[in-house]
Amino acid sequence: MPAWGEVDNEIARLTAEGAPFPLDTVRRQYIQALSKNTSRNVIVYYSNWVSSPNVTPLSMINDDDKSGFMQAVYKLDKKLGLDLILHTPGGSVAAAESIVDYLQKIFNKDIRVVVPQMAMSAGTMIACSAKEILMGKQSNLGPIDPQVNGLPAYDVLEEFDKAVKQSRSDNGAALMWQTIVSKYHPTFLSQCEQAIALSKEIVKKWLIDGMFAKDSKAITKANRVVKGLSDRKINKEHSRHLHFERCAELGLKLKKLEDDPVIQDLVLTVHHACMHTMVKGNVVKLIENHNGAAYMRF
Repeated sequence: MPAWGEVDNEIARLTAEGAPFPLDTVRRQYIQALSKNTSRNVIVYYSNWVSSPNVTPLSMINDDDKSGFMQAVYKLDKKLGLDLILHTPGGSVAAAESIVDYLQKIFNKDIRVVVPQMAMSAGTMIACSAKEILMGKQSNLGPIDPQVNGLPAYDVLEEFDKAVKQSRSDNGAALMWQTIVSKYHPTFLSQCEQAIALSKEIVKKWLIDGMFAKDSKAITKANRVVKGLSDRKINKEHSRHLHFERCAELGLKLKKLEDDPVIQDLVLTVHHACMHTMVKGNVVKLIENHNGAAYMRF
């Protein structure tokens, strides 16, 4: 199947020939080809955050995305299950929870998540709701430690704890920390604590009910995954890229894209076509099924 440059050439050829909507034509033919190969429904869920210099609220997972998924699942044969191709920086935990709840009910939890490149933060949470995750050597998940008002919740709590400890033993440090922590409103620390607890709770439930369903060690396995994805001391930073080997070490049910070269080529070609759409079409968010029903935000 075509690589990045070959997909670009195909789009350029159609453009030169005066064909209408070449980006859509190329992208849709490859999404449809993937669905035909797997005999499963395919929905792509893409954000432009990699190709854009600024991550905006619109490019993040948000409640508006539910409308896109409602359009994407319309008229699909729900008995065929769903392969969700996911490329996102994350976003609202509450929105991710709502989207997953909706899709699981529609497809009776028969959902695989495919990560051609990156599904970070709340995107990783969505991946954990699947019965299986398909990843390649280039694919990454990320820590599930949440952000509150754009700030990493773990960092806020750690900074405040450090401020308390140093202020008790050093009056000079107390004055310095007073200026720093004054930027937080009174309930902000509680919001951070609740956000961390919620993200762990949601992922654990999804893993027990989905990926590890009917496994006698489901709770133990889910706890291991949640700890590995949320432990700040291990992951160091919110944007840490977790590769296939690390995700497998945590116990997630994974399948290597490289194990099936045909599927690998189809998935990566869909990814290239979607990324060209984001860049050349100035698309911020794309949700589209294999029948060409698309929801785009610009």
